Amino acid sequence: MSQASGNISYFRQKGDPYVLMTSLALLLTLGMVVLMFGIILFQGLGFFWPRDLQEITLKQGEIYLGEIWEEETVHFKNSQGRLISESEIQIKKGNRDLSGRDFIWFKKQDISDQKSPPLATAFERMEYGNFYGYITGLNLGDKFIEDSAGNLFQQSSKALEKAMANREKREDLENQLNQLLAPLAGLQREISLLEIDHSIEPEAQAKKIDQLRMELQNLERKIEPDYQKYSGLLQKVADENEQLFLLVQTAEGAEVHLPLEKVVRLYQPNRMNIFQKTGFYAGKLWEFIAADPRESNTEGGVFPAIFGTVMMVLLMSIAVVPVGVLAALYLNEYAHQGTIIRLIRLSVNNLAGVPSIVFGIFGLGFFIYIMGSSIDQLFFSNKLPEPTFGTGGILWASLTLALLTLPVVVVATEEGILAVPRANKEGALALGATRWQMIRKIVLPNAMPGILTGLILAISRGAGEVAPLMITGVVKLAPSLPIDASFPFLHLDRKFMHLGFHIYDVGFQSPNVEAAKPMVYTTALLLILIVIFLNLLAIYMRNRLRKKYKTAVF
Repeated sequence: MSQASGNISYFRQKGDPYVLMTSLALLLTLGMVVLMFGIILFQGLGFFWPRDLQEITLKQGEIYLGEIWEEETVHFKNSQGRLISESEIQIKKGNRDLSGRDFIWFKKQDISDQKSPPLATAFERMEYGNFYGYITGLNLGDKFIEDSAGNLFQQSSKALEKAMANREKREDLENQLNQLLAPLAGLQREISLLEIDHSIEPEAQAKKIDQLRMELQNLERKIEPDYQKYSGLLQKVADENEQLFLLVQTAEGAEVHLPLEKVVRLYQPNRMNIFQKTGFYAGKLWEFIAADPRESNTEGGVFPAIFGTVMMVLLMSIAVVPVGVLAALYLNEYAHQGTIIRLIRLSVNNLAGVPSIVFGIFGLGFFIYIMGSSIDQLFFSNKLPEPTFGTGGILWASLTLALLTLPVVVVATEEGILAVPRANKEGALALGATRWQMIRKIVLPNAMPGILTGLILAISRGAGEVAPLMITGVVKLAPSLPIDASFPFLHLDRKFMHLGFHIYDVGFQSPNVEAAKPMVYTTALLLILIVIFLNLLAIYMRNRLRKKYKTAVF
């Protein structure tokens, strides 16, 4: 017994149980991460695969056409207390504009017939979600086609291409009209502001208003021919699109008039082979990455959110790294080590634990209400009371997240500076280098891996934050990107979209949560991949620098 106790004591002193516990904790953590990533991967990537359409007839006589969305087994006790198990099916039947809902649950035992009709067609629409039915007719304006179902589908696909081209032409014409009318809107705004401005003498005010109204009339006469031209072309495209529509019959037998202008794509999944489905999947995946969102962000793409997320992270990095590095250099190389410096370090460490929403409130008060309003007063007074920088924007959101991640960069940079051998710094000073030359030639290059480590941690923390962004510039749908072809090209005052907020909005604010669930998984997967890519890029740069400066101890 004493020998066994001695062995236990020996192994305890050696530390084997603690090594085992830490290994198990690491395995558990890795397992949880892999499980979470696997669930997101499975649920997200499977969203774009075209599912077969099933026509289900219930014993009560009801008929549904749609995609089998989910199956589950329900357990309950009957009146005698016995445990009963029943299988239930959820079907996405679409046609929300007709029935008011996309999904319906029913019991398997209530199904009297189930088949996969080859001519069943799925229509992705600009609004109201998917529509499922059978094409019975096609109107092309000058003629109405009633052909075999197969030929109708092919001709409908060609007509859809024409309708999509008209839709792009219409958007182009609307943009040109908006650009044409923009100077008029500017002059009308100036007149409205002058009319309510009581700081100007009445005579001068009336004279200025008359002058602006004369300019407005001259401008209206000048642009009138172009306005009539674009309006006529726009009306022509609208009239042509009105004549392009399908007659579609639902599974219940109702006939619906479906304008092709509102259709994004149509397909018959039951007739598609594996290669056609793979091509469809690739197209949907590309649309998700490159297109704009639609239908309350539950369909379409997330390109504006990708762009906003990456740009915000880059602006945050540009802001936080120089400030964090300079602060760490001052604390280690210039400041006299004493009580005040210890308090500063303690404050920096405590800032890392402050809730992110507090930084958001600070960003709203300091950056937007104080700095933004001051910039508007100094440089954009002609646009007041409409704010330019005195409201949320990507600049203020990036600076807020820079403050949020500043403690991480300061601490990591300090560790990198402390890892530089003291002999190297003293040798440089002994050879006649100034303190700044020593820092620039010895400290900073050798501390660069530590600085990049801080940047990696800042990217990981900042890219997924949502709470501060909600009050400093992020929006559900941004009408334009922060970068475009109009001067000054980079518009830091604009609001932006963000993948993290997009996940929150789709998952919790969507009017159709069940249909939006796959989009939540897909967007979460994309956000994880973007963060991983940015981190791998920083890690690659850090490793290159580590190999270059082997004299430092890391």
